[in-house]
Amino acid sequence: MTSQDQLPEHPRPNPARTIAYMVLTFVLRLLQFVLIVVGATVGTATVVVWIGFPILLATTAFVRWSGDVERRWARKMLGTPLGPIERLPLDGQSLTRRWLTRLSDPTTWRDLSYLLLAFPLAVVEFPIALASIVLLPMAIWVVPWLGWLHGTLALSMLGPNRARKLEKKAEHLQASRARGVDAAEAERRRIERDLHDGAQQRLVAVAMSLGRAKSKFDQDPNAVRELIDEAHSDAKLAVSELRDLARGIYPAVLGDRGLDAALSAQAAKTPIPVNVQVDVEPRPPAAVETTAYFIVGETLTNVAKHSGATEASVRVWRSDTHVIAEITDNGHGGAEVRPGGGLAGLADRAATIDGVITVVSPDGGPTVIRADLPCQW
Repeated sequence: MTSQDQLPEHPRPNPARTIAYMVLTFVLRLLQFVLIVVGATVGTATVVVWIGFPILLATTAFVRWSGDVERRWARKMLGTPLGPIERLPLDGQSLTRRWLTRLSDPTTWRDLSYLLLAFPLAVVEFPIALASIVLLPMAIWVVPWLGWLHGTLALSMLGPNRARKLEKKAEHLQASRARGVDAAEAERRRIERDLHDGAQQRLVAVAMSLGRAKSKFDQDPNAVRELIDEAHSDAKLAVSELRDLARGIYPAVLGDRGLDAALSAQAAKTPIPVNVQVDVEPRPPAAVETTAYFIVGETLTNVAKHSGATEASVRVWRSDTHVIAEITDNGHGGAEVRPGGGLAGLADRAATIDGVITVVSPDGGPTVIRADLPCQW
């Protein structure tokens, strides 16, 4: 199992909430267990005389409802990151067909498995929760771990199944790839435009000046000298523009000295004070460095132009799997990702390596723009 397929981490729950959860859900689990076992047994035994069908249908609906209740309780009381589950659609189906669809839905059987297992667990948890009310050490040390284990079990059985996780990941990668292609195409058009409007025009001017100088070489030496000087100046400008263009594709300082030096150089050119803190050892892949560099640079440019900020900060650090870049300014806030806007462009650039941009910018500020960039994909 890769890191992306593992269960999301969740903290140990609050002891008081855990005790309340174990006490209150004991009665609920007893009721669930009795109704499910009796409903399934009676429904199966009487299915030959048809009365069993509505009993089984009601039992199936009760299982699914109880599963949703358990998700809400685990999320609220134990802090388990369980969201609403995605089930097979039932729209436009007859009553019998809806029941068969529910039976064929894997989440129904996962709900049932959890509910049947939860009751014997509640039999063990209930007396421990009662004892913890009077035994403080047990409440402090034992109960949170017990709640964490229960939450982990609920997360593994009531959370999205592996197939759905992989499907969502595939959808995300497909969307990221499409946005990456669009970003690469936009970058190609920008380079082409800069070459056409800048260096190419300079080189055309050089060729024209040299051609005119060649035609006047024997008749007007002074004019030839002026034309050669003009061609020389245009050639130097063309070289300068090509150097700037190459720097825009991949800055030399980034390749030579890494993100710390490259981002410090960017910050020095920003018209407002920028505090830079970088800790990305071991050095990340070149694609990640380049993406982080341009995201920070474009963000600082936007901050200077549009935010009204008087200072900003850049923090870049590395976790086991990601490089995180966080840019904060004290401007007036109100920034959001709009189609075709600058922040959407940052999101597209991050998507080229399956990264994610998060923007928090309430009115009045401060604005925090965060890029989470994976070091492997």
